[in-house]
Amino acid sequence: MALLQFTFESQYLHNNTMISVILPDRPHSVDAEDFYTNGKKYRVLWLLHGTYGDHSDWVRKSMIEIYAREKNLICVMPSGLNADYENWPGFGLGFDMDSFLVKELMPMIYNWFPASSKKEDNYIAGLSMGGRGCLKYLLKYPELFASGAVLSASPRPVENIDWEGTQKGEHMQSMSNLRFRNQVANAGGKEAYLRDYNFFDKVFEMHKAGTLPKMIFGCGDKDFGYDAFCYFRDKCKEEGVPIEFDEMPDLGHEWRFWDPFIQKAFRFWGFETDEETKKLL
Repeated sequence: MALLQFTFESQYLHNNTMISVILPDRPHSVDAEDFYTNGKKYRVLWLLHGTYGDHSDWVRKSMIEIYAREKNLICVMPSGLNADYENWPGFGLGFDMDSFLVKELMPMIYNWFPASSKKEDNYIAGLSMGGRGCLKYLLKYPELFASGAVLSASPRPVENIDWEGTQKGEHMQSMSNLRFRNQVANAGGKEAYLRDYNFFDKVFEMHKAGTLPKMIFGCGDKDFGYDAFCYFRDKCKEEGVPIEFDEMPDLGHEWRFWDPFIQKAFRFWGFETDEETKKLL
């Protein structure tokens, strides 16, 4: 398995940014020239980190390199600071993470690497802040992804928002208050926030319209967001929304949950280890 980590200047982030990319292995039984010139396009997993993280988190703290090798796919891991995978024109010269992934990183990967740009070959997943980013990309750009996995994140209903700056059910209250206030300000105020960040209602709207992407949500039952996860899960079941939900006992907001759950996501997507790849293992 090839692991690339490289830095480039981003048009949308207005700075240098670093990404990690996992590429499929060449089978020992295949000639190198034949392998690298065969024109094959691989499935792609866009994998997002959480708050305080960067492109290296999944590589350093999980076994994603082994899993990607088994499934013979490309895995792309960007660095998103703590920007919620949104556009932040008011930060520095602008830090437009939403536009970066869709308008810059995806074209780069599709044209510099043997990556398939077909919707049915592209998947997205993320943990915590990255889970929220994953949900946002799925709902905003359903034409780009076949499916997604949201780990340790759930949309909150509008009625649970305290516009004084507190979000019910959040831990580390001072941090979440600051993040919430910044999100509202960045969106352009309350009305704009409800339009752009109301992922809870958006899920049910897209379900009724028949446009909701295939998704799986996961959470540990000791996670500080478990109550919100259960509330969203129960509402989806009441409305017949075909989202898969899964949880793991005695685990919280931690890598001991995220590492095994990404394997559940692979099974949910139907990713099998093909015969060619088994020869490498």
